[in-house]
Amino acid sequence: MAKNGEKLFIKGNEAISRGAIAAGLKCYFGYPITPQNDIPEYMSAELPKVGGEFVQAESEVAAANMLIGAAAAGSRCMTSSSSPGVSLKQEAISYLAGSQLPAVIVNMTRGGPGLGDIGPSQGDYFQATKGGGHGDYRTLVLAPGTCQECYDLVIEAFDLAFKYRNPVMILGDAIVGQMKEPVITREIKEHDAAEGTGWRIEGAKDRDHRIIKSLFLTEGSLAEHNLSLQAKYDDMAKNTKQELFETEDAELIVVAYGSIGRIVKSTVRKLRAQGHKVGLFRPITLYPFPSEELNKLAKQGKKFLTIEHNLGQMVEDVRLSIRTVTDSDFFGFMPGNLPTPDDFEEPILKSLGGK
Repeated sequence: MAKNGEKLFIKGNEAISRGAIAAGLKCYFGYPITPQNDIPEYMSAELPKVGGEFVQAESEVAAANMLIGAAAAGSRCMTSSSSPGVSLKQEAISYLAGSQLPAVIVNMTRGGPGLGDIGPSQGDYFQATKGGGHGDYRTLVLAPGTCQECYDLVIEAFDLAFKYRNPVMILGDAIVGQMKEPVITREIKEHDAAEGTGWRIEGAKDRDHRIIKSLFLTEGSLAEHNLSLQAKYDDMAKNTKQELFETEDAELIVVAYGSIGRIVKSTVRKLRAQGHKVGLFRPITLYPFPSEELNKLAKQGKKFLTIEHNLGQMVEDVRLSIRTVTDSDFFGFMPGNLPTPDDFEEPILKSLGGK
């Protein structure tokens, strides 16, 4: 395994895997699907070497439900998949949230709907940020745009999962998962034997028993439970992450996340060199959405353009964030095609010159 400060030239998928192990991952439950197959492949070979457990589940449904048992025991656990596979995991994710159990779910998305293709897409934004399963629940969602962020954000995801006792999703795609970049690694985090003390299932010895559940049948108990969950979600909103690039004097702010945000950044650099006052706002925390920071820019008189690799999903959150001040244009680059910085020049210039 890599040492602290070592530089490796690796794929985003491998960065996810190495970051999870560095975070103290103990249990991984997986099932193969393109384009995230590098993750279970890496885990199967490397996780047992550091005392972890790799399980090749019989299905995506089984892998997600295995998380419930491992999380209930206080283990740092994770699963990964791609779009249709994550759809199959949604019931278990709802149970995790309802039972207040920490787990990390990685979705390296592919095109859809249905089987679509194995290329990149941002068509899973709604599923990830609005709760793809049943009931009133949310998952924290982090969106890496570089291989280094794949590594760093999965480490942060485990800490957030235990801080809030809630599932956390890493939302990447086939671009960030398959590209290679230098990544600076860390030493493996020593497992904290006290993590989860007070709620984890470990055998009732000289204490009252503990019950982890998502079923509340007595009158008023479910309402009380949901209100406590909402208070937790409200607290999550106090610490969002975002990248602001050339926004200070920008007349137009382009809002884009993940790999598309990275590509747009190249377009912004090119247009800046031509004298156009354009900036980039890249949300890293997709849920909670960094609404307050975006609203501050709106109050400065900026115009907005949201660019996504889909038909238009995050744009709804952008518009909600700035609704009392202004609106946002939208440009959707269709999944099934791979964008370049040149593809975004025309829509940005058009939006810059419009009202």
